[in-house]
Amino acid sequence: MASKAREASIILAASGTEQKNKALEKIAEALLNNKDDIIRANQSDIERSQSENISAPLLKRLKFDESKISDVVDGIYSLIQLEDPVGSTLMATQLDEGLCLYKVSCPIGVIGVIFESRPDALVQISTLCLKSGNCVLLKGGSEARETNRILAEIISRETKEAGIPEGWIQLLETRSDVNEMLKMDEYIDLVIPRGSNEFVRYIIDNSRIPVLGHADGICHCYVHQEADIDMAVKVAVDSKTQYVSVCNATETLLVDESIAPAFLPQLKIKMEEKRVELVGCDKTRVIISIKKADEKDWKTEYLDYKLSIKIVKDINEAIQHINTYGSGHTDSIITGNKEAANMFMNLVDSGNVLWNCSTRFSDGFRYGFGAEVGVSTNKIHARGPVGLEGLLIYKYKLIGNGHIVEDYSNKRRSFTHVKIK
Repeated sequence: MASKAREASIILAASGTEQKNKALEKIAEALLNNKDDIIRANQSDIERSQSENISAPLLKRLKFDESKISDVVDGIYSLIQLEDPVGSTLMATQLDEGLCLYKVSCPIGVIGVIFESRPDALVQISTLCLKSGNCVLLKGGSEARETNRILAEIISRETKEAGIPEGWIQLLETRSDVNEMLKMDEYIDLVIPRGSNEFVRYIIDNSRIPVLGHADGICHCYVHQEADIDMAVKVAVDSKTQYVSVCNATETLLVDESIAPAFLPQLKIKMEEKRVELVGCDKTRVIISIKKADEKDWKTEYLDYKLSIKIVKDINEAIQHINTYGSGHTDSIITGNKEAANMFMNLVDSGNVLWNCSTRFSDGFRYGFGAEVGVSTNKIHARGPVGLEGLLIYKYKLIGNGHIVEDYSNKRRSFTHVKIK
């Protein structure tokens, strides 16, 4: 499978924009035309998972109904509208007269992606890879087995009919498949694991292939002393409850001690309406009656209707807490003070830092990337939501006219290094 993907990657890298967009359009149409079969397959996965007592957050992520299908189709059409990222000139320099250097974007090649139970992730990942000219080996959660199968079959069939090379998309189904894939650095250029820190660490420790890690989403909202209370309540509630089982949902709420007495009672009312279990530090529990939080809560990604609350002395303590316990994913400050917001956004060491808005905005589709393959918490070529640009690398193209290095070594010629506009 990896060998076939490698062969296909050479052809796919050179595929034109029109062909790739036509293939994407066929995928979107086929998903809608086959939605009943997709939903039946998904219902089978849900019923099996319920019998296996799968956790509620995972079960919610597994659901792939008509609304979810509509969402991924909208994402595909959004992707079609984006410019083709392949072949863009990133830099151009005249080294000497008639000798010009170009830095040009190109696909990475073959990417292995291991993701959780969400079937919509399979569609998003594969279509992003197609648009960026990359081949992909996909390993979804076993709980989504039937849904992933039918989605991969549809995408493979429709893209083949559009002239995309066969073998560009491959579906892995077992853990042993993953272990084999991790050995195939000869064929695979990048692995993207989406899961816990322990899982990402396992992948890194067991492969020579470069890894783009998408680990925990321990996200924070910080309510600054100069926050508008109504806004802070609205943003905090949305950050926690709009969709609890995703990596950009807020897990810990930090509250400035000077605003806590006015803010927390109002927050508690709204969170209880959403059936959110609140736990908090001792100072928080003096103001509102909730269960006690411990050290483990600050390190936990709940992915459920649970929120930990900590009162902090000032913005410095808030930043220190986030940089100590956060996962580098997404953190937001609610404040009317521009200087405080700038300080927070500059000093919080995360891929996404927000001001006066919900952490749920840190998403490839909402950023206009045409969905995402994941949110990178690494500090390499891609950070934050990894869309098309994060799936590209570059090559240098040097064009001359009989130029030789000896002329420059002997000082018969000299470099000019002039930027080409």
